[in-house]
Amino acid sequence: MNRARARRPGTSSRPARTSPPATGAGAELVTKGRALLTAWLARPLTSLHMVLGVFGLLILLGLVMVLSASSVESFEQDGSSYSVFGRQLVFCLAGLLVFWVGMRIPPRVLRALAPAALIGSVVLLALVLIPGLGQLRGGARSWFVFGPVSVQPAELAKVAMALWGAHVLAARQRVLHNWRQALSPVLPVALVLFTLIVVEPDLGTAMSLAIVVAALLFFAGVPMRLLSALTLGSLLGAVVLGLSAGYRQRRIASFLAPDSSDPLGGAYQAKQALYSLADGGLFGVGLGQGRAKWSYLPNAHNDFIYAIIGEELGMVGAVAVLVLFGLLTYVGLRIAMRNTDPWLKLVVASLTVWMAGQAVINIGYVVGLLPVTGIPLPLVSSGGSALVSAMFVGGVLANAARHEPEAITALRTHGQGRVARLLGLRLPDPYRSPIAGAARSGTPHPRTPSGRSAAARSAPARPAQGPVPGQRGKR
Repeated sequence: MNRARARRPGTSSRPARTSPPATGAGAELVTKGRALLTAWLARPLTSLHMVLGVFGLLILLGLVMVLSASSVESFEQDGSSYSVFGRQLVFCLAGLLVFWVGMRIPPRVLRALAPAALIGSVVLLALVLIPGLGQLRGGARSWFVFGPVSVQPAELAKVAMALWGAHVLAARQRVLHNWRQALSPVLPVALVLFTLIVVEPDLGTAMSLAIVVAALLFFAGVPMRLLSALTLGSLLGAVVLGLSAGYRQRRIASFLAPDSSDPLGGAYQAKQALYSLADGGLFGVGLGQGRAKWSYLPNAHNDFIYAIIGEELGMVGAVAVLVLFGLLTYVGLRIAMRNTDPWLKLVVASLTVWMAGQAVINIGYVVGLLPVTGIPLPLVSSGGSALVSAMFVGGVLANAARHEPEAITALRTHGQGRVARLLGLRLPDPYRSPIAGAARSGTPHPRTPSGRSAAARSAPARPAQGPVPGQRGKR
């Protein structure tokens, strides 16, 4: 008789069931989708295509939504529903030119121009504070006005700070453990820019500049203790500046206690934005059919354009904007990781974090998660200088994508077509094919007939491949 095996109380003698692996058409489609996505991401020009695609979609969305959100205000002020859209379209065309320049300019030239750009931005920030030169709008003297065109020099200062700060920190990577070497002269120059922008006053742009400086120091490898101390000091400074003006105090009070604040006072914009988002529902009320732009929501085509997107395109459109900015963040950091130039790494990473951070702040205060700061949504909100500077950033990202090691090889082999020449996708002289370089220098290349090796020249010549006598050749 076989003895029964001892079992623990509450256990069964049956073997434990294991769930079979996922099979079927669904699992097969998921596997194929993952394989296709992995193969596409491994292609050498994926980063470049993603930059062009994401920036193109955001710019197109911005033009459409600016036209929809500004039509009522434009008709009321100028008698035409297309006045604000027309100015935005002109700046977009100028931005396309700037995007092309940023994509074509060699990185070494761009790095060499960074100090001049920084000095120019400091001079412009000082000149805009002079009454008569700078125009006062919304309580801030931040614009130069040339007829129908207005320029905000603070937007140039953010890009110039990223280019120049990356130049300094890339040259001092070995000594960044020393806090004096890490902060000088980047932090003093940043404080000068902060002071000039806060005096305007424009606290929102100062916060954007703080994101640029923090990203530069973080990606350069500054010790975390020092970076944490600077972050804490910046937060305290932001709180002090927020409490130093009456309208800022009202915004903070309405954010901390939205129910007890005056609905027609400091909390008016934030509450109207939430009402617009709530009216949109899942699919929205339809493009151009929103009601908030009929004087209910101030700055509908600028700071609060995300509320109009949520109202007219619904939650689907609002989430699509989040996805596009998420893709922008991913491709920017991907380009920074795949590049070998330390300066390009810092520039691309810092500019990417700046645009993503600015989008987070704008969307955050529209949905009620942050106090209202007046920071526009990059590439989408109405605004000339902000749009042009953001498109230049896109050109720099595309330029860096062209200089990924695998992209260099691909463009050297296949980037000689007409479209490639139009977009500037051919590589600059240091990265062009060795055959072309040998032809320009007059030095024979091993692949050319004049540059054959000695063994190849001494080998007997092959007979001509003609038809054999008595046989017909192939027609």
